[in-house]
Amino acid sequence: MRSFGQISPHSEMEMLLKIGSMYQIVPVAPGEQQMAGGAGGSPLKKKLAHEGRPLVMAGMLGCALVLAAVVAWCYYSASLRKAQLLKTESLDLDKDGFIIRNQAGAVIFNMTFRSGTLDLDSCSKEGSILSCTQSDSGKLNFFIQTVRPKDTVMCYRVRWEELQNKRLVEHAMAYNDSHWYGGAETATQYWPIRIQGEEDPRPFITSDVYSDRNAFGGILERYWLSSNATAIKINDSVPFHLGWSEKDRTLRFEARYQDSPFRPPEGQQALPELSYRVCVGSDVTSIHKYMVRRYFPKPIKVPSTEVFKHPVWSTWALHKTSVTQEKLLRYASDITKHGFTCSHLELDDRYTADYGEFDFDPQKFPNATGMFDKLREDGFRVSLWTHPFINYDSINFGVAVEKGLFVREPSGELPALVRWWNGIGGILDFTNPEAREWYSSHLRMLKARYDVTSFKFDAGETSYLPHQFSTLVPLSDPSTFTRRYTEMAIPFNERAELRVGYQSQNISCFFRIIDRDSVWGYELGLKSIIPTVLTISILGYQFVLPDMIGGNAYPNRTTGGLDGKNGLPDRELYIRWLELSAFLPAMQFSIPPWAYDNEVVQIAQKFTEFHETLVAPRVLELAGEVLDTGDPIIRPLWWIANDDEAAYKIDSQFLIGDDLMVAPVLEPGKQERDIYLPAGRWRSYKGEHFDKGPIYLTDYPVDLDEVAFFTWVH
Repeated sequence: MRSFGQISPHSEMEMLLKIGSMYQIVPVAPGEQQMAGGAGGSPLKKKLAHEGRPLVMAGMLGCALVLAAVVAWCYYSASLRKAQLLKTESLDLDKDGFIIRNQAGAVIFNMTFRSGTLDLDSCSKEGSILSCTQSDSGKLNFFIQTVRPKDTVMCYRVRWEELQNKRLVEHAMAYNDSHWYGGAETATQYWPIRIQGEEDPRPFITSDVYSDRNAFGGILERYWLSSNATAIKINDSVPFHLGWSEKDRTLRFEARYQDSPFRPPEGQQALPELSYRVCVGSDVTSIHKYMVRRYFPKPIKVPSTEVFKHPVWSTWALHKTSVTQEKLLRYASDITKHGFTCSHLELDDRYTADYGEFDFDPQKFPNATGMFDKLREDGFRVSLWTHPFINYDSINFGVAVEKGLFVREPSGELPALVRWWNGIGGILDFTNPEAREWYSSHLRMLKARYDVTSFKFDAGETSYLPHQFSTLVPLSDPSTFTRRYTEMAIPFNERAELRVGYQSQNISCFFRIIDRDSVWGYELGLKSIIPTVLTISILGYQFVLPDMIGGNAYPNRTTGGLDGKNGLPDRELYIRWLELSAFLPAMQFSIPPWAYDNEVVQIAQKFTEFHETLVAPRVLELAGEVLDTGDPIIRPLWWIANDDEAAYKIDSQFLIGDDLMVAPVLEPGKQERDIYLPAGRWRSYKGEHFDKGPIYLTDYPVDLDEVAFFTWVH
């Protein structure tokens, strides 16, 4: 027997009309009707009247059934129309959320409305736009617009704007058994993203994850990408907060102004709006390429080829703040003596007398001009460390107060004091043209006076802004401060270095991942480097500086091994770190190889030369393509194997372009590792050929002075 749901509206109507016609309705003449109702009717007439009652009842029942059929048919037709109304292309909308299906009909994206439900009776459809005007909490402006920008891509613009409720809007995106990438640099970095624990939504803004290990990092974008070939980009106008639930396997996207550093644009009410676009493609690589070309700014030029070819040598991990003129000259001399090349020396913290000054401390650098002359004669360029703070004990603090150059208290009357890792002071307001020019003019002066080649721009995260603050140009989104700070690097971008980025992909300089600890693991250790580089590459930052080889050797955050007694990172850790860095876009030393022994020096010489001759030419070729495409230089394995489930989970191998695959050793005490080769023909660095892939090479031998790498054979 077929169920009701299988009967078409027309056949259902016909069937019920037939049921009605089975009952005969006997007509009665008017006179008879009157007589039948009279008090003195004959027994025969009474009998006829008595027998006619069932027929009348049957007739009434038949009419009722016909009427019910008509109502049911109308309701069913309206339901069908509503169901059609709430579909748009491959998207199905319900009061509680929406799903998107792929061409095979499988659900590949699922968004739940957590903060309210739609009143579906308020919904209508016009062309490609499906809109609703009411939710369970009042009036709203909700729409989903379907856009097909190309044959292989379908996009859905989604907007939920409250018109009465001032609290918040929250949607929860399900993981759908797929792997997700993107979002932000984090202290403990995994690839793909791992949802751990329950986290209520918090402001998605740039923070220093070295000091706050649970925060979002200094490089972030509102963009996520899934192995299901879906991508989501949250709009810039949203007061965006991000949370997650391991139990529900969801990312929680929230818009709110209450208890938040976000502010509504001037003159607008604080009514939250959550808007984003979801795009679906044929595979993960092609949808990412589409999103990057469509939504991310691109660099306008490739930075200095010298930095790609030759290592940067920094004073920081070696000397920390105790660096002096004598130590810098000795460092340069040792680099030359041990036969290493150098793109430039980086003179880090602390060369000034106080923080916020722009000249050399005469106690530590008694003849800065002579020092620069000597370094220039010996073939060294020098870059200097800089930051956005002026400490209260600096001679420039009073100048900045008088000129109104600082970020201020909410009232706008007084400069706001902030605490950073080197003390207490003011932070320059980079929305203020006068502050920008004052800061830039001092950098230009240093460059002109000493022939400084460029600057290392440190800090810039919003976590160094006061909790409550005001700027000359009001900031709806606090991370716009980060963007304004990165713009200060533009005049020096040939060799400039930043550690923050928000909508800053077009700054065209090197972006350094945050300081690493000298440890093996995923929390700011060696294992975190590949996931972090892959993540910021997916966010559009391709000119990556992977921080100092061996980490920063901070006390209590260093795996010492036999070398711990002299403050050095573990020797094996240092060597494996060096080998990985040789295959990344740029290399940066601080603790020098000769701090260990001659074997380490020889391994370092081998890999710096290898980087220069094999890696840098390929990286520079890809860097040129970034200007047009935004495609990563350092790529995940799924870039060339997007129908391969295993490739989505590998976080210890990567590609340079499409044809050079690298598998460094990242575990202590190992001289072998498992390696995954995607489908295709590969030739190992030892000359072996593998052409049956995809295959696992288990316990593949890799000596202490080796990195396993494989070239795609065309």
